[in-house]
Amino acid sequence: MSVDHYENFPVASILLPRRLRPAVEAIYAFARSADDFADEGDLAPAERLARLAGYRASLLRLARGEAAPDPLFARLARAVREHRLPLQAFHDLLDAFSQDVVKQRYESFEEVLDYCRRSANPVGRLMLHLFGAATERNLRWSDAICTALQLTNFWQDLAVDLRKNRVYLPRDEMSRHGVTEADLFDGRADEPFRALMAFQVSRTRALLSSGAPLARAVAGRSGLELRAVVQGGLRILERIDRVRGDVFRHRPVLRGPDWVVVLWRAAARYPR
Repeated sequence: MSVDHYENFPVASILLPRRLRPAVEAIYAFARSADDFADEGDLAPAERLARLAGYRASLLRLARGEAAPDPLFARLARAVREHRLPLQAFHDLLDAFSQDVVKQRYESFEEVLDYCRRSANPVGRLMLHLFGAATERNLRWSDAICTALQLTNFWQDLAVDLRKNRVYLPRDEMSRHGVTEADLFDGRADEPFRALMAFQVSRTRALLSSGAPLARAVAGRSGLELRAVVQGGLRILERIDRVRGDVFRHRPVLRGPDWVVVLWRAAARYPR
């Protein structure tokens, strides 16, 4: 399980109830394609923003009940209608993708959390609506899990994002640890950087664990799916710790043996 922006998304997983897979695939297609507008290829920023604006216009047509000529939005409209999905979640995702086009630095952790609120949390909220479990308590737990997974992806892909001239480490926390942007671009995994990463991993792990009760609150295969997602995130954090934060030379990914650990933990026990 790669904890990547949406690769972490449970797309047609064998753990998901079959009846939910078409809706999950429709949500994923929307999120993945819109995210690609913001991140992939050689488009100019204005063109990226224009394409995202086109998706916003399609969402507004969907809300008015107009027929969608685009197959992607036709599938999405069916999922929204059948499962009463909140359209605001899709607008929040587009806001986050648009922000990625124009914002490459974050001054504080609060700014990072605000981004996660729109880039990651909507996915979990949509899944809870599919599961029929979107209570206020469950939504809070889901937000904690999704934000933590997004943060995990930031730390996992720090070097990848640097190549896009994007830094999600908060500047004020970098300064407190004595880490400069030049250190990041030099790939300097010295003791100040390792301490900064240890701090980020510890806080992210605590946030992920704070949402863990959600996977016990959701019954059946959907709950097992959630446990596997949480355990995948925890395993990535373990791997970052194992290389002492040096994600410049050792990007942490889950391989065959890790999957065994993730699935065993998901099925056998739950982290506390």
